[in-house]
Amino acid sequence: MLKNILLIGMGGFLGSIFRYFISFLNISYDIFSIPVGTLLVNISGSFIIGFLTGIADKSTILTLEWRLFLMVGLCGGFTTFSTFTNENLTLLHNGQFLSIGIYTGLSIFLGFIAVYLGYITSNIL
Repeated sequence: MLKNILLIGMGGFLGSIFRYFISFLNISYDIFSIPVGTLLVNISGSFIIGFLTGIADKSTILTLEWRLFLMVGLCGGFTTFSTFTNENLTLLHNGQFLSIGIYTGLSIFLGFIAVYLGYITSNIL
């Protein structure tokens, strides 16, 4: 158990550092006021976790330890969006199209509401 926690922690450490450096793109590039660094992190993290999931599904090359380090740790530290999109891929594989729509819609809508309420709450304090 401790070994798994350390693997996830090391991966998360690296993923978070990668995210920090890529976030500098947010202040370097302005394309329609879109946070380019965050967009790049979310899309590349989704690609990486999808790629790793594909490898894990097709072979035994990724042991449990490597999956914990790369998928939970590195991708999780890099972006939780990758986990969200990977969960949608699982729903897609299971033919749960309505669930994809509900999960995606609720995640975006409620996530936006939550960040707005958090922001408003911070102004009250």
